Amino acid sequence: MGKKKLIAVAGISLAAVLIGFLGIVLWWASQPTKPKQTCDVDNLVKPAGWNMAEETRLALELEPDLENGIEVYEVCAACHLDSGWGRVDGTFPQLAGQHRTVLIKQLADIRALNRDNPTMYPFASPGGPQIVSDVTGYIAEKRLMNPNNGKGPGDDLEHGEKLYKENCVKCHCEQGQGSAKNFYPRIQGQHYEYMLRQFEWIRDGKRRNANPDMVKQIQGFTEKDMKAVIDYASRLKPPKELVAPPSWEPDLAD
Repeated sequence: MGKKKLIAVAGISLAAVLIGFLGIVLWWASQPTKPKQTCDVDNLVKPAGWNMAEETRLALELEPDLENGIEVYEVCAACHLDSGWGRVDGTFPQLAGQHRTVLIKQLADIRALNRDNPTMYPFASPGGPQIVSDVTGYIAEKRLMNPNNGKGPGDDLEHGEKLYKENCVKCHCEQGQGSAKNFYPRIQGQHYEYMLRQFEWIRDGKRRNANPDMVKQIQGFTEKDMKAVIDYASRLKPPKELVAPPSWEPDLAD
């Protein structure tokens, strides 16, 4: 084969490669992308069908007695610890720093059997709305958060960040602060293993008091997606004023 023919063949081959590459780029650019969400909790509407125990409303209307809240919390401390930090392994969630509205809703749901939690039933059942108001008032007013919450492996954070910004920001906001007004929990500073378990139960329909909008939002998440987004969320930092200093020693009377 002559030199000119070789050059011509090479030129044709290169052109074919470039055309193929351009085709891939154009195809990729034409694929629909999921837009990033913005935090708009003030304008969200509570979805129809979201289980909300009547005791939630009643407890919110009551003035909490913090002294009684201390006594009630002594029972809670057996699992959630005096600090309210729960367990880093995710066995029990961190209550410290959580919105009082969220604490009230979840406790009221457990008491009304809207949320399955057999471990808590014997401890959560006694009393009425005033006790719910008192203990949640104490937790919200007195607890500082664990500066070293349980985190994930950290091996897929870029994917997790992308999923979080596309699916979670609308309700939980950019830094995971949630919304007290809308009963959306603060997930910043929460333990990875606990959030992972709850996320899976919500996705699979096992948590009956879950926000139905969230159930729809995460329905298509794979195991890989789920672990990545929760790992990212577990690394979101709470405001400094909510976090305990390294030398802090919890005391129920604090």
